[in-house]
Amino acid sequence: MLIRNRKTTDDHEIYTLVKKAFASVPQASGDEQNLVGRLRQSAGYVPELEFVAEQDGRIVGHIMLTKIRIGNAEQLILAPLAVAPDRQRTGIGGALIEKAHKTAQKSGYSLVILVGHPTYYPRFGYRPASTFGLTCAPEIPPECFMAFDLTGKGASFGTFVTFPPVFFEQET
Repeated sequence: MLIRNRKTTDDHEIYTLVKKAFASVPQASGDEQNLVGRLRQSAGYVPELEFVAEQDGRIVGHIMLTKIRIGNAEQLILAPLAVAPDRQRTGIGGALIEKAHKTAQKSGYSLVILVGHPTYYPRFGYRPASTFGLTCAPEIPPECFMAFDLTGKGASFGTFVTFPPVFFEQET
């Protein structure tokens, strides 16, 4: 498996991958594939923090981290992580998370937040965001709002996280 940065020529394959990966996920919004495109157009987009996993000549995984303001600090949000349905549970998601975390850490970021499945992300070191003094809208179940400390120092932010509107705009 090869993990590399996304190229613009990958965009259609990424769109299809993300759509298929989230098609059977009960808590998915149905908009994850469009969210990827909107995030690329947003002020928070960081090209060096978007990766694909390639295997057997096709893209089988995708991850992107984008900037979000948390209190007075610019941090990161993971949205979305996708693995091809026929390649799930093979370590691709974990490898993408590891690559994204290492690159983000080298770039000087200290925290990654996400809203995700509460049994999947803890195995990669994600903990409840409340551990870092973070809260968000009550519509987001607290067990799904998680964070990963890139510094290993146990940062505390003590703030309410407001997600940028780009996360909620539905494309038709």
